Amino acid sequence: MANYSYDEAGNMAAYFLLTFLSIILIPLSISSLPTSQKRSATSGCQCRQCVEQRENIRKREGGSFFTPKLRRKTIIVTIGWAMVAFLAYKITTTEVENKVYDPFEILGLRSSADLKTIKSHYKKLSRKFHPDKVKLGINETIEAVEAKFVEITKAYKSLTDETIRKNWELYGHPDGRQEVSMGIALPKWIVESGNNVWVLGAYGLIFGGALPALVGRWWFGNRQKTKDGVHARSAAAFFKGLTEESGIDDVVVSLGKTFEWERPSVSAAKQDKELAGLEAKIKERLEGKWDELRKLAEVMPGETESRRRAFILLHAHLLRLPVSSSALRKEQAEVLLQTPALLNSMLNICVSRNWLAPTLSAMRLHAYLAQALPAGQMNLKLAQFPGITADEAAALYPTMNAVDDFISSLEQKSDERTPEIKLVAQKWGKVEIVDAALKVFGERFITPSAFISLLLKVRLAPPISSKAEDETAADRKAEEAREHEFLGSRKDAEDLAVGDQGTGWAHAPYWPANRKPSWWALLADVKTNKIVIPPIKVTDIPSGSGYRMYKQQFQGPPNPGLYHWRLYIISDTFVGEEISRDLMWKIEDVSVLNAEDQTAEDDISEPEEDSLAGQMALMRGGSVKKHADESDDESSTDDDHKSESESSSDSD
Repeated sequence: MANYSYDEAGNMAAYFLLTFLSIILIPLSISSLPTSQKRSATSGCQCRQCVEQRENIRKREGGSFFTPKLRRKTIIVTIGWAMVAFLAYKITTTEVENKVYDPFEILGLRSSADLKTIKSHYKKLSRKFHPDKVKLGINETIEAVEAKFVEITKAYKSLTDETIRKNWELYGHPDGRQEVSMGIALPKWIVESGNNVWVLGAYGLIFGGALPALVGRWWFGNRQKTKDGVHARSAAAFFKGLTEESGIDDVVVSLGKTFEWERPSVSAAKQDKELAGLEAKIKERLEGKWDELRKLAEVMPGETESRRRAFILLHAHLLRLPVSSSALRKEQAEVLLQTPALLNSMLNICVSRNWLAPTLSAMRLHAYLAQALPAGQMNLKLAQFPGITADEAAALYPTMNAVDDFISSLEQKSDERTPEIKLVAQKWGKVEIVDAALKVFGERFITPSAFISLLLKVRLAPPISSKAEDETAADRKAEEAREHEFLGSRKDAEDLAVGDQGTGWAHAPYWPANRKPSWWALLADVKTNKIVIPPIKVTDIPSGSGYRMYKQQFQGPPNPGLYHWRLYIISDTFVGEEISRDLMWKIEDVSVLNAEDQTAEDDISEPEEDSLAGQMALMRGGSVKKHADESDDESSTDDDHKSESESSSDSD
C-alpha cells in the first residue's frame, strides 16, 4: 500500500510547478522570438525611402537599446523564466533524504566484516548506547537514546538473525515489505486549518470568477467576429452597403462604416485642431467630393466621432498629407493596419455573391492604400516611384505608362532621380504570364463536371526588356515532365528553387509596416460578368527567366460547349500592375467521344480474311480485312476485263 502525505518541504511542489511552467513557457518563448528579417530586408527594396521606413518600423516595434519596448507577452515570458530559475535553484539546493537501509553503516562496520567481528562490535555499542548506562547530555533526551539503541539492535539482528536478514535482503528492510510513501506536490500550509479561509477564497476567485470570465470573454468575443476576424456589425454594414455595380469609391465608403473604428478616443485640443486642418485640406483636394463621401459613410460631425477621425486619417494617408502629431500618427497607423482584414471581409462577401466589379475594386484598393495614392486614380501610377510628384505622374501618364520606357526617358535626361528609381524597379511587381491553361490530370479532353486544374506559370518581368532564349526540344520535354509532376501533386504552389529566398519587402514607404507583395488570380465569365471560381492569392513569384507554377482545382461546368473566361492577376501592393488574359476552352460531349472511340476500336478489331476469326466473321456476314495483294489482283483483273471489252468494241 502507498502512504500519501503532503510535501512539507515543498520539494515535490517545486518539481510540479517547474514542469508546468516549462510546458507553457517553451512554446511561448519560441513564438516570442523575433523572426529573421535580415534576409527580407536585404532582398527587399533598397531605395532610401524604404530603408528609412524599415528602420523606423524596427524602432517603433522593438524600441531602442536604452528604451526597449516591452510587450505584454515579453513581460509574461520574462516573469515565467524568472520563476523557473528560482524553482531550479530551490531544487538544486534542497537536500533530499533518500537513504537505503544499510546495517553495516549503522553499526559502523565494513561490509566484509565476519560474524565474530559483528558480535564483538555490537557488545561495545550496547555498553555505550544502552539507555540504562548512558548519561544524558544537555540537549539529549531519553527518547533519542532509546531510538538510537533500537536502531543499533535492529541492525545487529539484520546481520545475525536468519529470518530478519532474509527480510533485509529481499525487501531492503529488516521488518519486511514497507509501505510506499509518496509526497503530494502541495506544500503543507495549504491544508493547515489556519489557512482554510484564504485557500478557499483563492480557489473561489480563480475557478469561480477569473476562469469563467476569461472563457466568457473568449466565447462572446468570437461570436461577435466573423471567420475573417472582422466584427459582425462591420460585416453586416459591408453586406448591406455593397452592390453588384459597386466601384472603388463605394468600397472606400464602406470602410467608413467599420464598427472597429467606433471606439472611445482621448483627444487633445491640439490634435483636434490638426485634425480639422487635415479635413480642410482633404476637402480642398477632393473639390466637393468629400462632403458626399462623408455623408455616404455616415461620419458626420458630432456623430460617431471616432469613425469620423478614422475616415479623415484614412484619406489623409491616401492624399499623402503629413501628420505632425505623434498621437495622430499612431492612430492613423492603427487604422491603416486594420484595412487589409476589412477589405478581405468585403472581398469574401462579394465572392460569395459572384460579383466581379466590387471584387476587383476591393483588390485594387489594397494597392492604393499600400502606395498612399487616391483610390481609383490610375493616372498617378508613376507617383509610386521616389521623387515623382502627383502632378508630374499625371502629366506623364497618357504617353508613358511602362516602367522601362519611363526609366529610359529619365536616363536620356540625366535625371538625378534615376538611380533611386532603378533600385525600386529592380523589385517591381510587374507580373508576366508565361502560360495559363485549364487541364484535367491524366486526360486529353475536358468533360462535363470534371475536376479541372487552373495551371498558372508566372514570373516577375525584369524592369528592362530582354531577349528570350530559344527553347530546345529537351527544354520542352523537361517542362512537360515538371508540369505533369506538379499537376499530380497535392501542392497549390510549386516549391521554390534551391537558394531562392522568395520575394522580399516591397516598395511601400508610406505603409506603416513591412509589406510582402502578393497577387490575386481570379477567373471570371466574360458573358455574365460573374466570378467563376474564388480567387487564389499567390506570393514569392520569382523574377527573371524562371517561373513558378500555381494551381487551383475546381469542378467544371456540367454542360458541354465552348466557354470564354478571363483570367485576372492583380497586385495588392503595386498600383496599376495587373494583367488579364482570355481563356477559350471547350468541354467535350462524352457521347461523341465514346462514339469516336468505338469507331476507332472497330477499325482496329476487324479480323483478317485468312484467319480463323475472319472465316467465322464471313460466315456471320461480317466485314474482314483483305490482303493488299489480293485487292491489287482483283483490281488488275477488273482492268483487264475492262480493256478487253473496250478493244472488242473498237473492232466492231
